[in-house]
Amino acid sequence: MWMYYILPIPNMAERLAAEPKKLDNNTAAATTIASGGRRCVAPFLLKTYDLVEGGGGAEGEKEEEEERKGSVIVSWNEKGDGFVVWRPTEFSELILPTYFKHNNFSSFIRQLNTYGFKKVSSKRWEFKQEKFQRGKKKLLAEITRKKCEPSVFPSYLKSCSEETSNHDHDHESLLQQNHHLKKQNQHLQSQVAHFKQLQTRLLHCVSQYMGTSPDQ
Repeated sequence: MWMYYILPIPNMAERLAAEPKKLDNNTAAATTIASGGRRCVAPFLLKTYDLVEGGGGAEGEKEEEEERKGSVIVSWNEKGDGFVVWRPTEFSELILPTYFKHNNFSSFIRQLNTYGFKKVSSKRWEFKQEKFQRGKKKLLAEITRKKCEPSVFPSYLKSCSEETSNHDHDHESLLQQNHHLKKQNQHLQSQVAHFKQLQTRLLHCVSQYMGTSPDQ
């Protein structure tokens, strides 16, 4: 007589539980493959690169010639290791709204600063970042946003990028208040001078009426 034995077959859940490390490794590998093993590039950097590429700028002497004609708004510099905003007004009105949700040139500059861009010329709006180069868009993945670091200085002396916008707004507000107070002060000084003249005239009239000198 033949005897048959039924061997238990582990279900899928038990098999997966038996090899957790292997599953984790495979999942991580799949994630790496799916993402191409690359860092995500900040949207701001991609948009900035695209707007410089699409700025219509030429190179070298031709670029300088077109700049004088006023036909270039933004372009790469001669070496391609930075970019120049030739006409900030048109850049704010025409270029920024196309790529961003604002037309504030100052806000754009603050964003550049948070990613390590530096203004390198006192005569024009030229900015550089060692990983921001013409024809090397892949380097954008290596650019990281600056983080606020602990400092021994008081909070009001820090220059963290997250506080820059608020500081600029407060500074502008203080300037407006100062201008308004100066006007009020000038008006009050004018009134004081006027009343002093009236006082002098009044004393002179009283002295004449009383027949005495105003100094007595």
